[in-house]
Amino acid sequence: MVLTIISLFIVYSIIPTIAIRSLSIGIFKKSHTKGQASLTFDDGPDQLYTPMLLDLFKKYNVKATFFVVGEHAKKNPDIIKRMHEEGHTIGIHHYKHVSNWFLMPWQVRKQCKMTADLIESMIGVRPIYYRPPWGHLNLFIHWGAKPFRLILWSAILGDWKLSLGKDRLKKRLQEHIKDGAVIVLHDNGENPGADERAPENTISAVTEYLEENHGKYDFVSVHTLYEDEHRNRV
Repeated sequence: MVLTIISLFIVYSIIPTIAIRSLSIGIFKKSHTKGQASLTFDDGPDQLYTPMLLDLFKKYNVKATFFVVGEHAKKNPDIIKRMHEEGHTIGIHHYKHVSNWFLMPWQVRKQCKMTADLIESMIGVRPIYYRPPWGHLNLFIHWGAKPFRLILWSAILGDWKLSLGKDRLKKRLQEHIKDGAVIVLHDNGENPGADERAPENTISAVTEYLEENHGKYDFVSVHTLYEDEHRNRV
């Protein structure tokens, strides 16, 4: 019985995650656009850290993408409105930060719909992009996530751990920001597995990177990269 349950779990969750991510089946991980890259932030918004990022991005004319957790967004409607007003893209990261490995397809759909409904009620625009927490997928993710576009990444930098430190994180930014890159960072440290103060390192590292590399790349939203990539395929 135990072996059967473990086998079913592997078939439902782990195998599809590995296959879909490695073969890029129905997901977007990067673009071939030259001179542009995208900074994306998961798990927020956070009352302290997200406004600091918005101030930084306004200074350097960066357009980012924020994959927000619905229950955090509900507590911070003014931040969601500011993201939208300042030209950033808002995506879905579930209503609660739960893994698709432990959700049935209809539950995935409910998590996405609840968050999309909430964001639309705040800004008048319905989100179209979705990033699953931890990048966890399942056998029926393409049904559960409809009609949203699945976004993963070209690099995930481990910034949710405070022990990584600002300097090592900045080095990773320098190594992984390339043409068409989609970089995962985090603006909230309250979710499972994260350190509460880890976003302090993220903000410091991103600030120094932008100061030292201003003008090297045009930082655009995932929406811009996605649309350009698919336009070029036509």
